[in-house]
Formats: sequence, C-alpha cells, structure tokens
Amino acid sequence: MQPEELLNPDNNSDQPKPAADSPLLSLERDLKFFNESIHEVAVEIMVEGLSSYPIFVAHQHELKLGELILDRHDLNSDWSIHASTIEEFTERGVIKPELKDRFINSYKNPNDFMCVFVVVPEGANFVYVPYKK
Repeated sequence: MQPEELLNPDNNSDQPKPAADSPLLSLERDLKFFNESIHEVAVEIMVEGLSSYPIFVAHQHELKLGELILDRHDLNSDWSIHASTIEEFTERGVIKPELKDRFINSYKNPNDFMCVFVVVPEGANFVYVPYKK
C-alpha cells in the first residue's frame, strides 16, 4: 500500500476515511474518544490475571494480532483497536524474547497510560498515551 492511499481519495468504504492532516491526528481523536473503554479493557486484562502488560493495537486495515475491541466500521471511526498483551507479542515474535525485559523496563504504568502499537503501511511503533481523568 502506498502512503497516499491512507488519504482515501476514492472514498472506498473498506479504506480509512481521510484525515485532515495526518492519519495520526485521527488516531489521537479516536483514542481520546474511546479513552474510557480502552482503560476498562486494560484494567480487566490485569484484574483477570491475563497480563500485567496490556497492549492495544491501532490499525486501519485487516490485522490478526490481539482481539478486536473497537471496530472502525461499526463505530464510524478511523481506527480499529485490538487488545493484546506482552505475552502474545512475544509469542508471535513482534517483541523478540531477548528484548522482552527492555520492553518491560520502558513500559509505563498501565493505570495511567495506554500502550498502543500503531500499525501504518510504513511500519509500526509503540506509543504511550495518557488516560484522561
């Protein structure tokens, strides 16, 4: 996929809606809007003992990582969000086992920050977004 396809000039309903300036601005809007729901899922992951390290995957295309919790098609938003854990990321090879400790050391408090793995055609990266109180 080419970067310009992110802007969706042909309005194909299977593609993401255009963002004003950058797809990441629309991600910021979506994360603010779904802040409370994402925080509830993070707490549930930790309380149920699934993981101490919840990770949310933000994407605009099909992705098989984690469990879908917010579907952009159903919610008329720009980004879909999946819930995952460090354990799945390590098992699937997204985080190499030898780098797991480094990831844990840089992981921010999950009660205050959502850990988001942002996937775009150019690549992917982790970002930490504070929960709004």
